[in-house]
Amino acid sequence: MKYRHLGKCGVRVSELSLGSWVTFHTQSGIDDAIEIMSAAYDAGVNFFDNAENYAHGKSEEVMGAALKKLGWRRGSYLVSTKFYWGLHDNPNEKNTLNRKYLLEAIDGSLQRFDLDYVDLVYCHRPDPTTPIEETVWAMHDIVRSGKALYWGTSEWEAAEILAALDIAERHHLHRPVVEQPVYNLFERHRLGPEYDAVYKERGYGSTTWSPLASGVLTGKYKDGIPPDSRGAVEGYQWLQPGLRDAQRLAAAAALEPIARDMGATLAQFSLAWCLQNPSVSSVITGASRVGQIHENMKALDFAEKFTDDVMAEIERALGEGVPRLT
Repeated sequence: MKYRHLGKCGVRVSELSLGSWVTFHTQSGIDDAIEIMSAAYDAGVNFFDNAENYAHGKSEEVMGAALKKLGWRRGSYLVSTKFYWGLHDNPNEKNTLNRKYLLEAIDGSLQRFDLDYVDLVYCHRPDPTTPIEETVWAMHDIVRSGKALYWGTSEWEAAEILAALDIAERHHLHRPVVEQPVYNLFERHRLGPEYDAVYKERGYGSTTWSPLASGVLTGKYKDGIPPDSRGAVEGYQWLQPGLRDAQRLAAAAALEPIARDMGATLAQFSLAWCLQNPSVSSVITGASRVGQIHENMKALDFAEKFTDDVMAEIERALGEGVPRLT
């Protein structure tokens, strides 16, 4: 495993990390989580991603219970959570980044994790109804309190991130340091040229999610939605249109021969492709079984094999005949 700095921060995260979306509590209980996290940790993974709203808070509880049983030294791993969606149907606690909600949300997450602090906390979406300055001050106070060590954004527009950075720097506050964007062979815009001012000029890091496009880039959905797949999980049927999308399925099929020539599975190839971007700090993977951890980690064996010729071949495969979705 190799490790990359989280943007300009001194802390480093594993190139591949483990997230709990869909899996923890929904597909994996505490015992399963222990096995999955242990396999990842043994492979060198040091960053474990979560969010307040994953399984309505239960994902944090499962991860926290697993961490307690695993007994790892706290300095050897990083844990993140994210706030925005909320857990209660209340105007001040749902789809918001207001100060009251954020300061209460961090206390709730720490209680569910049974941790003294989290390493990273993200604003899970931008909130157009709350002034960015209010959010920046609240996140600064969370970091200053020691309840989180760093903070960042997720799925924010470049202008919103730059505004937050400017506010923090103007008032000498703890600045956001990392974005969590969707990023895969189909969806690249949040690390595209319009974000150069964020990543290249301001030194922002990124921990990217959905590297396999919800599983399309594994090839498992080419003949429909398997009953044991993420697409069949109760409550996640909203993923199915994307999993059945003819353009995406055709694009995945076009990439398979390139992956095969490299000696990789399509999933390993797709994960390794994400690591070609120097603005990527860590690629968040998911797993409901230990075997998936082992297979995902093999992607690291192919990270150095993306020559200019291979990259050009990818773009040809995703050309006009198979429209790239961005």
